[in-house]
Amino acid sequence: MKEQQLEQIIKDLSTIKDRSGFYRNKYNNIDVAKIRSKEDFEKLPFTDKCELREAYPLGLQAVPDSEIIRIHSSSGTTGTPIIIPYTKQDIEDWTVMFERCYKMAGVTREDRIHITPGYGLWTAGIGFQSGAERLGAMVIPMGPGNTDKQLKMMTDLGSTVLCATSSYALLLAEEIAKRGIVDKIKLKRAVIGSERWGEKMRRRIASELGVKLYDIYGLTEIYGPGIGISCDCEDGMHCWDDFLYFEIIDPKTGNILPDGTVGELVITTLKKEGAPLIRYRTHDLTRIIPGKCKCGSEFMRIDILTGRTDDMVKVKGVNIFPGQVDEVLRDVDGVSSEYQVMIDHLNGKDILTLFFETASEDKAKIEENVNQKFKERIGITVVPRAVSIGELPRSEKKSNRIFDNRY
Repeated sequence: MKEQQLEQIIKDLSTIKDRSGFYRNKYNNIDVAKIRSKEDFEKLPFTDKCELREAYPLGLQAVPDSEIIRIHSSSGTTGTPIIIPYTKQDIEDWTVMFERCYKMAGVTREDRIHITPGYGLWTAGIGFQSGAERLGAMVIPMGPGNTDKQLKMMTDLGSTVLCATSSYALLLAEEIAKRGIVDKIKLKRAVIGSERWGEKMRRRIASELGVKLYDIYGLTEIYGPGIGISCDCEDGMHCWDDFLYFEIIDPKTGNILPDGTVGELVITTLKKEGAPLIRYRTHDLTRIIPGKCKCGSEFMRIDILTGRTDDMVKVKGVNIFPGQVDEVLRDVDGVSSEYQVMIDHLNGKDILTLFFETASEDKAKIEENVNQKFKERIGITVVPRAVSIGELPRSEKKSNRIFDNRY
């Protein structure tokens, strides 16, 4: 914790009970005036997503209605949506962070930025747009879907930067190759976020689109995308720690883990007005990368996400994360980036069927290699099913890769 971060945390805590009914109730028996050090701060309880859902609709609001200029919300696909109110300063701060992301990715005002994430209550589309406009670049605010129109605008307007989920970036790359219009595409960079993606998928998108890829990070509860991004060194994502404070904890015990150790990311907002969050458990698995990046930036780094604590499934007594499946398939020659896992309970035992794409004619041999590698790495036998390239479904949004049919 930097001295400036501690000072800002103490300042925010001094008024948090007056401003926020949510934290007034949460900290009812805590004297926040006694929080004077990093060690004191780490005794504060975590804030979790279930509490934010219970605060629906505007229980998180920490300023009068007259100061709120915008509402954003999580998707609510796993429960009650989380409503996040923003003040004018919150929007300005978020835009500043997003502009930094573009600059870190080498984007300039001469670029033409093609934005495919959704608009509306979701934070993605408008976040990408606001940062690009602050930068002064040309914005092409497409939103999701209508691939024919996406490709027409991309070619006719000469888009140079693609903003997308990894799933939709792959879909566009495959369509461009299928239609034979690679020579008409002017893309140089792709800023990809919203979901964790593996190395094989990364290489496919970069190769087929002919772009340099940058991972962007964010979540609706903490402004939205744009709170961190990778640089040209491709060694983690730089995060804007003058606006946010980051911790890594053991997801089971809640204990702070040392830099370099993988655990759950916890974020505290340092300047957020509309809905400040203190020690918010993101459920994202990563690590703080120690030391300074070779790019010269002083901003701290977290590693590319390996998964989420709530993405884990237990099969035959073994905990499995999507990132582990990515790693297994990455090291099997002939296997493409796309896969799906189906988990069933038949005749009293768990069955994991792993579908994956390959261009190989010898599917039986590839299946044997995948099963062997999965057994070596993860410790269980699977039912491998090799399918042809393009046979698994593509998504314009986030891809769901693991389907647990046991419950």
